[in-house]
Amino acid sequence: MAEVKAGLQDVVIATSGICAIDGERGRLVYRGYEISDLAKHSTFEEVVYLLWYGRLPKRPELDNLKQELADNRAVAPQILDLLKSLPPAQHPMEVLRTAVSALSLYDPESEDMSEEANRRKAIRLTAQLGTIVAAFARIRDGKDAVAPDPRLGHAANFLYMLTGERPDEEIARWFDIALILHADHSFNASTFAARVTASTLADMHSAITSAVGALKGPLHGGANERVMRMLLDIGSVDKAEDYVRGLLARREKVMGFGHRVYRTRDPRAAILCRMSEELCRRSGQMKWFEMSQRIEDLMIREKGINANVDFYSASSYYVLGIPVDLYTLIFALSRIAGWTAHVLEQYANNRLIRPLAEYTGPVDLQYVPIDQR
Repeated sequence: MAEVKAGLQDVVIATSGICAIDGERGRLVYRGYEISDLAKHSTFEEVVYLLWYGRLPKRPELDNLKQELADNRAVAPQILDLLKSLPPAQHPMEVLRTAVSALSLYDPESEDMSEEANRRKAIRLTAQLGTIVAAFARIRDGKDAVAPDPRLGHAANFLYMLTGERPDEEIARWFDIALILHADHSFNASTFAARVTASTLADMHSAITSAVGALKGPLHGGANERVMRMLLDIGSVDKAEDYVRGLLARREKVMGFGHRVYRTRDPRAAILCRMSEELCRRSGQMKWFEMSQRIEDLMIREKGINANVDFYSASSYYVLGIPVDLYTLIFALSRIAGWTAHVLEQYANNRLIRPLAEYTGPVDLQYVPIDQR
């Protein structure tokens, strides 16, 4: 009998040159570059190029990618009409999942599976996800969608389309770093879902729709939303420790802690911790950061569990004015870079992903006619 690895724990199912994780030492590497180095020096657009092409771009290459993203941010008017016509969603991820699928209907290369066409689709999807998320947020509030500004970078453009106001450079830079940190994370659930779909040679929009569906779950992309709802429920710094002790006593999960891969602190959490502190200070809302710090200190003391990427991103997004139920969608508009990189890699050396299961059901049953049952 083969050994069953529940949840594919520690099972290596393929090789990849995109992303490496060292869970023991708390390292995250994109194409050979440490995440801390990229967060300090790079931009999201540079990271997109790196994930897609395997190296950092030269100046003309980066300028060309920025222009291509700017040229493709607008979505078909029918997509905006779709956002207006959908019934109220139980969760905005339902809207994103529907919109991503619908994009294929207006993509002239939807069924073209050539490498060149798939790279152009990757550009369009990466450019358009932010436009869809921002437009949905405004439409549901009874506001008009804001058209993208070709003069703004990817991060600044999203904040502008969301709020209608151009963010200052420091705010835009912090959000740019957040996008870098979430851009890829090897074979996580949503990326694996995308690769499984791509392995059937389904089109890229189908693969990305699969990824969005997987990201929706609270054990994946939905965790940072639940972190912020916990902080809002706590309400004040002095109540934080008692609240979390209560969760632990009831054996309930404290969201934003622990990771399937990391055995030490998530390297992204360290950067997001600084981001939360700075953004909370700038906005005069330090209680969210202080509350988060108290909870993290308690979890380390009591359980020996470190914060993950979701924990400090929650308070960071909150003070940026991003609605809590959009947090998972923000994750998607960053992770689209990694999803598309993995789909391109899957297509380039494809083999249908088809694992086996250990059957545990009954055997040797004999059919009984319905009147004799």
